[in-house]
Amino acid sequence: MTTYTKFKEYIWLVNTIYHAKAITFAEINERWLKTDMSEGMEMARTTFYRHKCAIEDIFGIYIDCDKKNGNRYYIGNEYVLREDSVQNWMLSTLSVGNMVEESQSLHSRILLEHVPSGGDKLQQVIKAMKENRMISLTYRRYGSPENATYKLAPYCVKLFRQRWYLVARFESGMFSTFSFDRIEKEELLDEKFKIDEDFDAARFFSDSYGIVVDDRITPERIVLRAYGYERYYLRDLPLHHSHKEIASTDEYCDFELKLRPTSDFKAQLLSRGQWVEVLEPQSLADEIVEWHKNAIKRYEK
Repeated sequence: MTTYTKFKEYIWLVNTIYHAKAITFAEINERWLKTDMSEGMEMARTTFYRHKCAIEDIFGIYIDCDKKNGNRYYIGNEYVLREDSVQNWMLSTLSVGNMVEESQSLHSRILLEHVPSGGDKLQQVIKAMKENRMISLTYRRYGSPENATYKLAPYCVKLFRQRWYLVARFESGMFSTFSFDRIEKEELLDEKFKIDEDFDAARFFSDSYGIVVDDRITPERIVLRAYGYERYYLRDLPLHHSHKEIASTDEYCDFELKLRPTSDFKAQLLSRGQWVEVLEPQSLADEIVEWHKNAIKRYEK
């Protein structure tokens, strides 16, 4: 069996158990026989256990058995498939890949969004993270006429709006974020670093909308009012993990968030145009109004 075939079976097994919530081995086999992958043959119990171990090792997804409930299998850490986790991203990406691969006859009717992989740069950075090795990064910031080279400790990577970003720590202890598409050159150094045990990547970004982390900006309670179809979009696609609906009428919905109103968050509000209004705080509402006025002035020229 090829590695590609195994991965298809791993993904199918996780999706089957996850959507069933709790399922017996016999029920898994019933569904397995309905797939082209089975070629009409049942899944052997030994194969099931090998897949179960591989899924735990590769994806970090645990398939447990509830012996008190008729030996039914379930996802032991189901929460990772509902969060912005590596497991969820990997499974979703591979699942979509499987569906597209099995629908080659529709290739001209399935349009996908390009997400740069990061290539060798991502591979090198992840290798440095695994081995706790310092890296030398040659980087060109937007608006800068020249490159700059930094010696950094790579702490985490994040995918946001089709771009990969690196969060790294300078020797001074200060953290900064670097976009992979502006890295000119990266080099792994022999020098090791010790990661701060208190560092938590999710917590690092918890008060941010995207990748801008600015401790000078205090997290605030923000209330947005969405009109028209925008209220449905914001209901289905929250802007932040703190995002919650607090009121609704036939014309609008109000949503509450708590985060730092950084430049990327303000730009997101601006992109919603007339369909989103900032109710609180007033200082943020005034700033968005000013941005809209400046945009109008550019068009009036």
